[in-house]
Amino acid sequence: MVPVICYLGLGSNLGDKEKNLRTALLCLDRQQSVRVKRVAPYYLTAPLGFERQDWFLNTVAEIETGLSPRRLLEVLTGIEDKMGRVREIRWGPRVIDLDILLYGDAVVNEPDLVIPHPEMKKRAFVLVPLADLVPGLFLPGGGTVAELARRLQKIQAVIRAGAGSEKGWQDTPPE
Repeated sequence: MVPVICYLGLGSNLGDKEKNLRTALLCLDRQQSVRVKRVAPYYLTAPLGFERQDWFLNTVAEIETGLSPRRLLEVLTGIEDKMGRVREIRWGPRVIDLDILLYGDAVVNEPDLVIPHPEMKKRAFVLVPLADLVPGLFLPGGGTVAELARRLQKIQAVIRAGAGSEKGWQDTPPE
């Protein structure tokens, strides 16, 4: 399969959040047919949906992969499971959350896999870091990532927390 550029959303609000993000990125980068190319800065973000929980640390990663969308989802779910993600409360606390936001130009509409991510345009914690990587990217029916991010930042709390970058996420090896 020809490699495809994808964008993934990453979030954590339990334990050492920054270490959780770095560990997930390292696990992902060590997969065959996956290369983490760039990582946006990290952002502290208020929880949406279930609000009685700690703030999240979020980022977006640009990857190159030869995996199909379905296989990539399986890899992401495997990393979440390995890191101890528990799915008890919808939008609840989690050690790690990994989402496929965009998979090249692909449109996928399956019961458990929708690409582009259906909630992406409503979430500052996705669009703000995505705008750091590809501000001029046009999202159908919405405008550029940077324009959408600016609008959402006015109504959703997103605070730059540092880190990210090309390889800065590699500082902490997974346990």
